[in-house]
Order: sequence, then C-alpha cells, then structure tokens
Amino acid sequence: MPLYPNAIASKLPTVGTSIFTIMSKLASDCNAINLSQGFPDFNCSPELIKLVNHYMKAGQNQYAPMAGLLRLREAISQKTMDLYSIAYDPETEVTITAGATQAIYTAIAALVREGDEVIVFEPAYDCYTPAIELNGGKAVYAQLKFPNYTIDWEEVKKLIKQKTKMIIICTPNNPSANILTAADMQKLEKLTKNTDIIILSDEVYEHIIFDGFEHQSVARYPKLADRSLIVSSFGKTYHTTGWKMGYCVGPKNLMNEFRKAHQYLVFAANTPIQHAYADYLNHKNDYLLLGKFYQQKRDYFLHLIKSSRFIPLPVSGSYFQLLKYSAITKEKDTEFAIRLTKENGIASIPVSVFYHKPQDNKVLRFCFAKSEETLEKAAKILCSI
Repeated sequence: MPLYPNAIASKLPTVGTSIFTIMSKLASDCNAINLSQGFPDFNCSPELIKLVNHYMKAGQNQYAPMAGLLRLREAISQKTMDLYSIAYDPETEVTITAGATQAIYTAIAALVREGDEVIVFEPAYDCYTPAIELNGGKAVYAQLKFPNYTIDWEEVKKLIKQKTKMIIICTPNNPSANILTAADMQKLEKLTKNTDIIILSDEVYEHIIFDGFEHQSVARYPKLADRSLIVSSFGKTYHTTGWKMGYCVGPKNLMNEFRKAHQYLVFAANTPIQHAYADYLNHKNDYLLLGKFYQQKRDYFLHLIKSSRFIPLPVSGSYFQLLKYSAITKEKDTEFAIRLTKENGIASIPVSVFYHKPQDNKVLRFCFAKSEETLEKAAKILCSI
C-alpha cells in the first residue's frame, strides 16, 4: 500500500497527452502518412551536420556559457539588426535556449506571478496555457475571427484589466497560418501604451512568409520592442526540429529576469550545435529564401488537391495548410481526423483542439514541410475522399 494513499491534486487537471503525440502515434500505428506534427521529412544541410560533427570531434562537448556562446549571440544580434534595424546587445539581450518551447516557458515562469492574467489568442499553440497555469497565472482568451483568423482589437481592449501582465502573440500563427500586419502591430502598440504589459512574441516561423508579405516582428516597432521578449527557432529555419535549439531576444531588464529562470531550467543549450549555428548563420540565403522554398511546397500541395472536396483556407505563413471539410462530412474534426488516419492512411491535426473550449469549424491542419513524393501520396488520398 502506498505511503500516501490520497490522489495527487494535479496542477494541470484538464491537460492530457498532447494532440501531436496522439496523432503521430496513431499515424505510426496505422502506417499512415504523417502530415500532423510540424516537422520536415527531408534532411537539413549536409554542411550543417558536418559542422556539428567537426565541433564534437574538436572537443566542444562541455557546458556552454549559461546565456549561450557569445559568438552565436553576436551573430543573432547582427542578423536581427540586418532584418529589423534594432540593436540587441549580445552580452545582455540575447539568450540561447533548448528550443522555442523552453524559451516560452522560461519567459512565462520568470514574469508571470500568482493571479496575473495573460491574454492568449485562439486557436493557440498548446504550450502557452499550461505554462501560464503552472506559474499561477490565468489565461484570458481572445478568439481570432474565422475564416481568416484576424484579431478584433476592440475585443482585446475589453479584456485588458489591471491584472493583465502579458499578451502572447504568434506570427506567423500556429495553427491558423495567418500573419499579423503592420496595422495589427500599431494597434497593439496603442493598446499597451502607458501600461506595464509585457509582450511575448512567438516568431518561430519568422522566415516562412508567403505572397510578398513581410514579417512584422515586434522588433520593428521600438515602443513594442521595449516591452517584448521575442522567441525564435533554429529548428524551424534549418529543418532541425529534433535538435531543440532556439533563442530569445529582448531588452536588458526583461532578459535579466528571463536568465534568472533559464539558468535553473536548463542552464545551457547544446554546445557543439551552438558552434555549428554560429558558423552557419553566414549562409544568409538559407533563411532569406526560406519563404520562397516553402511557398513552392504550399502551392504544389494546393495544385495537387485542387480536384478534392476539401476547401483550402488562405495561409500567409508557417508550413501548415488548413483544409475545410464541411462538403465531405459533418463529423467533429477530432473524429474525422482519427477516421482519416485509420481508414485512409493520412494523419492531420483537428483545429478545435487549439481552443480552451473546442470550437469546431470543420477544419483540419496539414503540414506541407514534406518531400514532393510525400505530398503526392498524401494528395492522392485526399482527392479520393
């Protein structure tokens, strides 16, 4: 008999296994094409792998500095200046993290206190709310307006209260694949003027923007940048999601608090990979042309499924395509996603799971960060339904 027979009072009583874990396992069990979880099925640059191997063999296998290798932070600072015309001090305003999810959790853990409210836009990536709740905060939800997933800023204005500590934005957005515009940023700037509200900006898909649009980082807006922590991802940019490497930039006062938490969560990130990225950031075309690379995949996927009964929703960034299926069935998206995997051999993500109270618009999310062969096989299945 256990020493303490009473059940543990969970800090996350409504949280179960991640939908990504569920659908990827189901895809594996059913030998289905996995367009659910967001990762490429093609390899990263051979040169990048060679660089990691080089630094491993060179003995760079012990702890990196807590904030990350200085030369990598300097490269990120220069890249951010080149892209957004803002100078982040690599000594005090750039930190290397063990992936973007860790950076997001660290920012929330460092800055959100018991009883603080954090505004979250839904559909929202699933790591935001658990991090808020684990740290004693309360998520307050604003819904993006279907079908274009735009923000109603008047609604957001009504949600801002004395307890509002943070607003989390994600652009390009996961899962909606929408982007925030310059007008959105200006409205956010106006709403937060003369407040102490912190912006946590999830910009992991910053380089995957389509159709001639330009990424509107909060870094472009000095009054927003002064109150913002920006999270980015090497994994999304360089097709290395399994390496779990990201970074965070922000003003010294916020980064100082961020690092206080960071040092006790992971202390430091992978050393040889940091050395490799520091070298590889000189290959600017790898991120400058990434949007074009993925737009070609998006357009090819849409071309392949144009005869299907699925209705594509417009996407402006990320590597996800939303498909509306109301012309096929009235099933719940969760049920249809499971049936597609089991009966048709293709896995997706139901978008309703990205809401705290499921909102079913009959939409599934498909990842097109795949080889042409994979996309062709997937499209053949979708066109047969």
